[in-house]
Amino acid sequence: MGGMGTKRPPRIKGISYVGASAYFLTICAVNRSRPFVEPGCASAVCEQFLRTASAYRFAVDAYCLMPDHFHALVEGLADNSDFRRFVAMFKQRTSFEHRRATGLILWQEGYFERVLRTEEPRLAVAAYIVNNPIRAGLCKSIEQYPFTGSNRYTLNELAEAVQFRPDR
Repeated sequence: MGGMGTKRPPRIKGISYVGASAYFLTICAVNRSRPFVEPGCASAVCEQFLRTASAYRFAVDAYCLMPDHFHALVEGLADNSDFRRFVAMFKQRTSFEHRRATGLILWQEGYFERVLRTEEPRLAVAAYIVNNPIRAGLCKSIEQYPFTGSNRYTLNELAEAVQFRPDR
């Protein structure tokens, strides 16, 4: 179905993707293009992500929009929080706006997710996500990068988590 030779990653069998689970999400721009170097596009995508997460009852532990991909750690807040519907709606809304504004396709087909085990430390995964622009050399501290954040932790809490990561 992916017209560009990419195959949609399969969802994990035996997982409902509904309820209070946590997910590490990665979505790539089509053909690893770099649409998010344009600040207006990047801001609109981040705002839509937070709005859609709230509407579908997901907490956002961390998100980071890189020039060519998006990472997030989200957790369902209700028994009916539906991860697949949430991600589909986010991609649909941002794709529509981007196509309307530029005439271009925004996202590659599908997305990648990892379901976190309950014992996995969420703040460590969040720190990994927000540390992306530092590792990529886009900034020296997460406070300098405008397209990262959380609706659960402050930027200070995330920055402290990055500083205390032994595997940095």
